[in-house]
Amino acid sequence: MLSIPDRPIRLCSGWTRRDAIQIGGLSALGLSLPRISAAQPSPVDAAELAPGFGRAKSVILVWLLGGPPQHETWDTKPDAPAEIRGEFGSINSVVPGIRVGELMPRTALHTDKLSVLRAVVTKDQAHSSSGYQMLTGVPHQPLSQENVVSKAPNLSPSHAAIMRHLRADHDGLPSSIVLPYHIANDGEILWPGQTAGVLGRQFDPWLLSCDPSKPDFQVPDLSLPAEISTSRFQSRRRLLQSLEEPVATVQPGSGTGQFGFHLQQAFDLLSGTAARRAFEISEESPQVRQRYGMNRFGQSMLMARRLVETGVSLVQVNWTRVEEVQNNGSWDTHKNHFGDLRDHLMPRMDLAFSALLDDLEQRQLLDETLVVWLGEFGHTPKINGNAGRDHWGNCFSVALGGAGIRRGHVHGESDKHAAFPVSGAVSPADVTATIFHCLGYHPETLLHDQTGRPFPLTRGEVISEILA
Repeated sequence: MLSIPDRPIRLCSGWTRRDAIQIGGLSALGLSLPRISAAQPSPVDAAELAPGFGRAKSVILVWLLGGPPQHETWDTKPDAPAEIRGEFGSINSVVPGIRVGELMPRTALHTDKLSVLRAVVTKDQAHSSSGYQMLTGVPHQPLSQENVVSKAPNLSPSHAAIMRHLRADHDGLPSSIVLPYHIANDGEILWPGQTAGVLGRQFDPWLLSCDPSKPDFQVPDLSLPAEISTSRFQSRRRLLQSLEEPVATVQPGSGTGQFGFHLQQAFDLLSGTAARRAFEISEESPQVRQRYGMNRFGQSMLMARRLVETGVSLVQVNWTRVEEVQNNGSWDTHKNHFGDLRDHLMPRMDLAFSALLDDLEQRQLLDETLVVWLGEFGHTPKINGNAGRDHWGNCFSVALGGAGIRRGHVHGESDKHAAFPVSGAVSPADVTATIFHCLGYHPETLLHDQTGRPFPLTRGEVISEILA
């Protein structure tokens, strides 16, 4: 389903939000769209333009739930002992000197589009709290806390929420969308760092719970109820406008205009074509769809391309669990690490990620789209007794490509076991600063919490070595 968190609105002179809805709001229109919200852009000081600044119109965050292992992806250690190196070797990529894991043959053909960070550090060994840091750029207090949820003081906004705060929704679509499911620990314990937090719920990104790989896929709440014809819908729309105008006349600035703006968004979604066309994934050719992989992750990556093509500023694609696969199909491979990588995880990721890069370039979108490949942490250098690798936030890899990013480059170096940084260590805050730098926002850009107190977009530093 489509989840659009609500924004509290109070109307003056005896008019309440409930009154407005009863007079002619969503219920009178027969709309099934659950909640509406709006984003307010913040002024941005762009006095100094550095390489890569503002090159990206949009960003796609590829979030690999459970933590992708550095040893089998971007930081192979072929000369390490077997208990560190593991079962798989490395292969050459199209960039001389850059080798990747042997289970990434398609991605190896696209390293000329990427910069790889081999020394990202959270110093956090828990999914929930390390994930919070990677999703927000702010360390969780305290570190290494599992099964934590959103509560003070850990209410920093996610990247997707910051984007929604900075850029207004457009043409019936929000400026940021997360799909195809939220991020949670076993038992559906939702991680912190997925909402707008202190910015206020009106800036929560849209969460689109879906499976675009299903033959009958359609996005709920983007169509009129069966009993509401188009003419009836338009009639109710005119009725609502006529009822809202007297309120706005009596109380200018009372909030009805804002309410009307929210309703306009619902109308755009339900009656407009731009938003609805973005979700018509069946319009893609069978060849394109198969190129991404006919599974939930692959088709969600294709949906991300369609959404940025339509004008959505940030799309976050979350890897989702697969129940019939060991370790629930996530990258949290405490056991059967190598079997899961070989049989399930790496083939799907390699196919979809390479397809996205290839598709964006062919459509001349890569120069204006930033793609970020990341997870909450990496995995332990030493293989455990269950043929698995455990949590490791002391040194792991992230890859960035596209708009504003230097091509065919590696920044940072780990030690001989990919355990700790040797040089070029960066924090999640630095990754956050770099993402928003490419989108045209300086780290010092001020945001304001719900009480009006200012705080910087991030306290990280832009990773200038990977900018172009």
